[in-house]
Amino acid sequence: MNLRIVSWNVRGLNEQEKRLRVSNLICKWKVDIVCLQETKMEVINMGVICSLWGGHHMDWLYLGSVSASGGVLLMWDNRVVEKVEEAVGRFSVSCKFKNVVDQFVWAFSGVYGPNCDSDRCLLWEELSGICSWWEVPWCVGGDFNVVQFPSERSGSTYFTSAMHRFSAFISELSLIDLPLVGGNFT
Repeated sequence: MNLRIVSWNVRGLNEQEKRLRVSNLICKWKVDIVCLQETKMEVINMGVICSLWGGHHMDWLYLGSVSASGGVLLMWDNRVVEKVEEAVGRFSVSCKFKNVVDQFVWAFSGVYGPNCDSDRCLLWEELSGICSWWEVPWCVGGDFNVVQFPSERSGSTYFTSAMHRFSAFISELSLIDLPLVGGNFT
C-alpha cells in the first residue's frame, strides 16, 4: 500500500486565509496523512480541523503550542489508516496505525523540535521511548530545528555538536534520512 504523507512547517495556522491555502493544498495533493508543525495554536478544535481537512473521513491528534511557539497537528484519512494507540509528548505527536486495506501496523511521529540545544536531548529521549514502546516500523517527520550536515543550512560551513548528536540519534535508532523535496532549505 502506498500512502501519501505530507509533513510541513506551516509557521502558524491562526489566520483563516492561511488555513484555506493549506486546505487547498491538502486537497490538491490527495494526502492520506498530514503532519503540520509550528501551528502556533494552543488549542485546536473541530472548527479548525474542518477548515483544513473538511469534516468527513478524518481523525486527528495535536500537541498545542506554548503561547505562540510550536504546536504539531496530525490528521489522517480514517478510511486509509486506523489509530491503534496515541502518544502526545512535549515535542511530538505519535500514532500507532493499522492500514485498513492490509492490516499492516506501523507508527508515525510528528515532531517540532526545540531551538535550544539543552532541550534536544529531551526530544531524543522522547522519540527513543516511542520507538522502543511500540516496536513496529516507524516513520518520523517534522521540523527538528537541527540539521545533520552544514550543507542543509543556508550559510553554514561547519559541523556543530547539535548536528553530531542528531546524526547519532538517527544512527542509534537505525533511521533513514530521506531527502527533502521542494527546495534546498525547506
